[in-house]
Amino acid sequence: MKALRERYGASPLHLLLVLCSFALALYAGLRLLKGDTVAVAVWFVAAALVHDLVLLPLYTVTDRALQLLLPGRDGSPVSGAGSGLVNYVRVPGFVSLLLLVVWYPLILRRVPGFGPTTGLAADTFLGHWLLITAGLFAASALCLLVSTVRDGRQRRRQRRRQRRRQTRPRARKG
Repeated sequence: MKALRERYGASPLHLLLVLCSFALALYAGLRLLKGDTVAVAVWFVAAALVHDLVLLPLYTVTDRALQLLLPGRDGSPVSGAGSGLVNYVRVPGFVSLLLLVVWYPLILRRVPGFGPTTGLAADTFLGHWLLITAGLFAASALCLLVSTVRDGRQRRRQRRRQRRRQTRPRARKG
């Protein structure tokens, strides 16, 4: 067992889960390709091209702009990808855009006849998505507030400890 861990670099459970995910992907790929193979291949190539040539530059530029606009936690410019206030915008923005991509036909009212089938009005989905987006950003703002308060308390405790250490009389050797 130890030799496997040293050779593979992770636990045997990790290896088992990776192999299971490959098996599941292979099964899904084979099921997908049973139908119109050419159309599926064209769809994958088009999706890769749209992602690499349109979406990747778009969200990279947006992320860089956010890093320039939002300062680091200490007020300094953002130095790394994971520092600063950027993640408090990045995470709810990502989840909101993901929901929009998945549900855009309903949000943009592109599905005719959906309302009579489900009993939901077609104009409710845009409002629901906007409410979910607002809730995500509100939750992120709350997380930022809690984190800021906690960090402020920790800094005050550290300053008090430093002052106590500085004001303690030193024992003399005699």
